[in-house]
Amino acid sequence: MIVVTGATGNVGRSLVQALAGAGEKVTATSRRVSDADVPEGVQARPADLTDAGSLRPVLDGADALFLQNGGAAAHLLDPGRILDAARAGGVRRVVLLSSQGVATRPESVSHGSVGRAIEDAVRRSGLDWVILRPGGFASNAYAWAGPVLTRRTVAAPFGDVGLPVIDPDDIAEVAATALRENGHTGQVYELTGPALSTPRQRTEALAEALGEPVRFVEQTREEARAQLLEFMPGPVVETTLAILGEPTPAEQRVSPDVERVLGRAPHPFTHWAHRNAAAFR
Repeated sequence: MIVVTGATGNVGRSLVQALAGAGEKVTATSRRVSDADVPEGVQARPADLTDAGSLRPVLDGADALFLQNGGAAAHLLDPGRILDAARAGGVRRVVLLSSQGVATRPESVSHGSVGRAIEDAVRRSGLDWVILRPGGFASNAYAWAGPVLTRRTVAAPFGDVGLPVIDPDDIAEVAATALRENGHTGQVYELTGPALSTPRQRTEALAEALGEPVRFVEQTREEARAQLLEFMPGPVVETTLAILGEPTPAEQRVSPDVERVLGRAPHPFTHWAHRNAAAFR
């Protein structure tokens, strides 16, 4: 059995579907997961990553674990206790969804040190481990859905700064491969899309997918900061703006790891836009 944490998220939901489609026995877990959220045959078990005790019954009898890094709640996780519960349940393999920022922003508490502590706990766990470090998600464009729906407008900062954003489905497919197949133990995979794309270019891709014009409005850094502070802590906002506006060479590098694992190139943003156009109509 494979346990997928964060099962209702952008990566977890696709991963559950991929594993179930491959005939694996899957338990999907997140705080509010229900049978309506998962494919037929998948067991939905609510649990909270910040409460390792709630995971113990979910992990009982599992062979492998997909461990989501907690996202904005990462600092609340006790990875040692989570991994203790995994071993006690019979887990032998763990695939961790980490972040590129562990390597590129080590000075950042939100992106660097907390993520590094979780990665270190996985390395020390005694389990077969694989670490996935994706860059920016293509699905971050969902933040534009409201203004695209109502005004056919996207507002974003740094309109001509490119990043190789990755389709969460590609992350899920790499995770499914690492969970199901041998030969990946001890690997750290950096996951990116196939090319740099800018916010202006991603807006054009959405317009093409919708078959209608979408106007791009470039925000100032201060305008973007004020908007992000509505749902992100201040330190996370500052690091996010730094990545978006002044990415390091490592953050703009196109990684070969998706193709190395899957035998095909990662999907471009245009593919994600067409697949998810309904959210913007």
